[in-house]
Amino acid sequence: MKTTALVTGASSGIGKEFAHIHAERGGDLIIVARREEKLQAIKSSLEAQHKIAVHVIAKDLTQPNACKGIFDEVTQKGLQVDYLINNAGFGGRGKFHERDWDKDHAMIQLNIVALTELTRLFLPSMVTRNAGKILNVSSTASLLPGPLQAVYFATKAYVTSFSNAISEELSDTKITVTALLPGATETEFAQTSDMDKTNLFKKAVTARSVAEDGYNAMLTGKLNIISGLQPMQRFMMASIPFTPKKLLLKQIRQMQEVS
Repeated sequence: MKTTALVTGASSGIGKEFAHIHAERGGDLIIVARREEKLQAIKSSLEAQHKIAVHVIAKDLTQPNACKGIFDEVTQKGLQVDYLINNAGFGGRGKFHERDWDKDHAMIQLNIVALTELTRLFLPSMVTRNAGKILNVSSTASLLPGPLQAVYFATKAYVTSFSNAISEELSDTKITVTALLPGATETEFAQTSDMDKTNLFKKAVTARSVAEDGYNAMLTGKLNIISGLQPMQRFMMASIPFTPKKLLLKQIRQMQEVS
């Protein structure tokens, strides 16, 4: 049966790869991002290649009424969202007290509020149908505090916690909620977050490989999926329980600094 996936942040990076993967498997799409011209180009390409329907919604999810606008447009078009893929998000590097508060506020609005609101808007109909899948893109950053990316790490901690909690709430249904926790990935994130010059992003994995891991985990209903870790990151993840917190914080800070 053909399914429809709503993908946020679909104009580039992991979100764009999610759209391609879903289209390759014969599914229709609702793609959301700020840049309409990029979405229209993706729509034209995917519809021509895969003979599917792609609906474009250009919205800035940092704006307070954007999520309700998306939901209303989807409802008015009579579309059913089978897979909700909350991918949109961004980060930013620097000391919290020195960073532009408007940028951090927008980060919280996008990474936390918009993801939560879209889930709240589309989940009830999934519950009514007793069918649906939600994939929330978190980060390995969600597993530890992040000096020099304090707000970003904290927002992703929320995403993982929220996803896991509602997964249990829905355990008596056929709906699944999966959190994708990528490591350093080749996307625009590195440039927009000022992380592209750090050691962490010198050997980033491809967005396609991360998207495939997340999409397949969503299909099988996995709770969490960690993808694309470098050896250094794997070692750090494994050593977290045994590392004194102050030492761990210093190590993480060093990873965020420009070499």
